[in-house]
Amino acid sequence: PGEIFRGVKLISMQGDRAILKFGGRKHELRIGEAPANVGGTGADGTGTRIVLNSTGGGHFMALGQINGKTAQMVVDTGATVVALDTTLAERMGIAYKSGQSVQMSTANGIIPGWRIKLGTVKVGEVTVREVDAVVTSGSMPFVLLGNSFLTRFQMTRNNDQLVLEKRY
Repeated sequence: PGEIFRGVKLISMQGDRAILKFGGRKHELRIGEAPANVGGTGADGTGTRIVLNSTGGGHFMALGQINGKTAQMVVDTGATVVALDTTLAERMGIAYKSGQSVQMSTANGIIPGWRIKLGTVKVGEVTVREVDAVVTSGSMPFVLLGNSFLTRFQMTRNNDQLVLEKRY
């Protein structure tokens, strides 16, 4: 408890559950069921199945990688594409300003953004290549895993668990 890795702080562990703090909020996770690899590069990315457990707030979150760089992600079926903010894009070395400039409609109004293509998005042992995304000038605590990633999977939700089976 108290250890911090890449912005994720371990608050407590009891049995198969861990309480983590990231993005300014606490999240409860079950150990061993979310297929994210926090400490290393993980498997070779040839897996076909992702299993995510719901956080206390009903969100499905995972540590994943974009172009080999680790980021906290949240499933967002209402997002057309994968979305991340400029701060994270810069930290990851993504040259988003060379993408297509777009205006994005959000709950807080119209904001500028850039449409790009991500080389790889990896969650657990599953890698998806050439994923459409937007980089937004607004602040976002997580990468939104939108439909440009999700439509490549068959999604099944059973209570507090979301299973993504790779289709192509």
